[in-house]
This record gives sequence, structure tokens and C-alpha cells, in this order.
Amino acid sequence: MRLDQLLFSQGFGTRRVCAGLIEQGLVSVGGTVCTEPGAEFDTAAEGLAFTVQGVDWAFHERAYLMLNKPAGYECSHRPGAWPGVYTLLPAALRQRPPHTKSSAKIVGVQAVGRLDQDTTGLLLLSDDGAFIHRMNSPRKHVPKVYEVTTRHPLDGAQTERLLRGVVLDDSPKAVAAAAAEAVGSHHLRLTLTEGKYHQVKRMVAAVGNRVEALHRARIGRLALPADLPAGQWRWLTDDDLQALVA
Repeated sequence: MRLDQLLFSQGFGTRRVCAGLIEQGLVSVGGTVCTEPGAEFDTAAEGLAFTVQGVDWAFHERAYLMLNKPAGYECSHRPGAWPGVYTLLPAALRQRPPHTKSSAKIVGVQAVGRLDQDTTGLLLLSDDGAFIHRMNSPRKHVPKVYEVTTRHPLDGAQTERLLRGVVLDDSPKAVAAAAAEAVGSHHLRLTLTEGKYHQVKRMVAAVGNRVEALHRARIGRLALPADLPAGQWRWLTDDDLQALVA
């Protein structure tokens, strides 16, 4: 792939902008400055990396990320009262071009599902539409584990009702938790395989309690790393991706 096309594919600007960065000597590959926009590089080579204006970057044909979402951010490109989670990402990830004509209006990575502005924890993002659809599909039954802080003390009757199923106001069909465990007097560990609007908060309210704080700790077998600070992101590894589908 041409170097200017390579930079464009990674979100570093239009093809003209990328060519200009290269011609100005602001791009290096493997530690060597390259000033030829048409220089060819093998994107299939493992570990292809480059530096743009002092920013180190590894080539990824598709972007798969995790973000430790802090409170006070909306999962929206057009947020209202709160800033969007996308402001926590580098500009290149927000500007990655679409891969197909059918997704021509979708620029940059997209959140895989949403977390409310006051919900923290594991959020996945990608520019792979098939991956996003697969992870969001209720038919795939991907388990998501939430750590819930409740306003009132928990009791066995509440966890039993969550496991049996509760009826929410948007459907007559009962919705049940895949797992529900009272870890402490006000700490509930809840596992869901669906993604209804405000589902955790509504289910907890349906059994007579209230959510005071909500944190998503795991999706599938992929847990939020303890060493990833709030507001920070990282690429998903091959092992991470396997943990999401296993």
C-alpha cells in the first residue's frame, strides 16, 4: 500500500493532507523518515508501525478497542449535556474512513452498545460493522457482567426475582438475569445477555431497589484490566477478541 494511502486508512487526514505530512518529512517508518507519498509498504507484515508528527502508531486494518469509560461521558457522537466518549480517543481513531460504500456516512470507530453517562467500565469500540452487529445481537447471548451498588440493602428475595425474571414497562415478556449474586449488603453482581434500554436500572427497580452506581466489569470472558485507568483506551489483542466469542 502507498504510504499516503496507508496514513489515510488509519485516520490521519485526507489523502492530500497525508501526502503533505510525508513530503514535509513528518512521517517515519521503522525509524527512517520517508518523504515519498508513493513509497510502498506491506500492510500484511506483522508489526508494521510508523510515526506521524511524533506520534507512534501501529497499523491496524480494522480497529478493535477497549475503553475504561469514566462517569460523565455519553456514548454519542452528538452528546447533549455531557461530553462524548469519543473525545477520549485520538483524532485518528475518530477520523478513520469507512471501509465500504454502504457505510460511507460512518466515519471513525463506533461504540459497541452504549453505557449511560453515569455508568463506568468496559466499553468496546470498532470500525468493523459486522463485529459491532455480532456483539450487539441478542441472539448471540454474549454475557455482560455488571457491578451494581444499590441504595437499599439486598436480600435473597430480590436476587431470586432477578433470576426468575421481571416484567419491564416496554414488553410483557419477563426478562431474567443470567446470574445474580449479592456480593455485599449493597453490592450486586449481575450478568445479562440482553441489552435493553437502562436494563440494569429498570430490573433492580422492578424488585424494589435502586441503582446508585453501575460499573461494567466484563463482556464474555474479557474483563476490564485492573491496570487500565479510567478514561484510557487500548487496542484489543487476538486473545481479547477470542475471549469475546468463546
